[in-house]
Amino acid sequence: MLTRWGFTTVFDIASVLQNTNLIRRRIESGEVKGPRILTAGEPFWVKGGTPIYIKEFLEANHVSIPEVESAVQAKERVRQQIRDGADGIKIFANSLESNEILTMPLDLAKVIAAEAHRAGKPFFAHVSNNQGIEVAIQSGVDILAHTTPTDELWSPPFAQRLTAAHMALTPTLTLWDVESKKANASPEVAEKWMSRAAQQLGAFSRAGGQVLFGTDVGYTQHFDTSEEFTWMSRAGMSFQEILASLTTNPAQRFGYGTHSGRIAKGLHADLVVLSADPVQNISAFSKVRYTIRGGEFIYAEK
Repeated sequence: MLTRWGFTTVFDIASVLQNTNLIRRRIESGEVKGPRILTAGEPFWVKGGTPIYIKEFLEANHVSIPEVESAVQAKERVRQQIRDGADGIKIFANSLESNEILTMPLDLAKVIAAEAHRAGKPFFAHVSNNQGIEVAIQSGVDILAHTTPTDELWSPPFAQRLTAAHMALTPTLTLWDVESKKANASPEVAEKWMSRAAQQLGAFSRAGGQVLFGTDVGYTQHFDTSEEFTWMSRAGMSFQEILASLTTNPAQRFGYGTHSGRIAKGLHADLVVLSADPVQNISAFSKVRYTIRGGEFIYAEK
């Protein structure tokens, strides 16, 4: 799921923290080969706001993620998750329900943001529409998860507001292709969703926004990253910008810039060897021959 596609370090932004900690310990002990994993653990959503597409999974696996009902509860849960090993905190600024999209109240989002930042942790937000993005901007979100293709296109002034807030974007464009197939949408509708998502990414990138490569893998089973690279290119991102989204941007954003994200003497020997040239074809970023973490092979093409 990860090393095959060239990832030496990943930031998981929704999972059961106890499970992720177990996987991390197995990797760090050398029992299994894998990437360095940072995690936000269990996400925060409001009362009645467990997303409809997650409820069935939680019930089937006997997992309980509490809904946030008060500022006091939210503060204590942030502190507890960080004590338990979370490297960041994520909210659902929007939660998709059966007949509506719930939006987290701004005052609650601000409380969670303040507690995360007090501990020096990055603050993520899942958004579904521009109302959720407003909550993200005003509460101090650091990283926005997803574009919002079912809402309005992002105008240059809107994109500039995001960058002025020093917010990074993980676009996850392929998610909308997966969702359109799941909804049995027509090819025309699917193309519209993807084009709108790409336009939003393009507007953000042109405004000077920091893009962090990411997918919704784990929620989806679409492991292949080639489509994501193709759509990022269609959004107007250059080879150098896409490369930065994989390397220097996340290293800088998450505090690893002095020892990771570049090839230089004295830095972590985290390297990816490709079997084709992405300058010639951007999808070649997915053609991974070797993934090397700390000078050791964690994936080799068979």
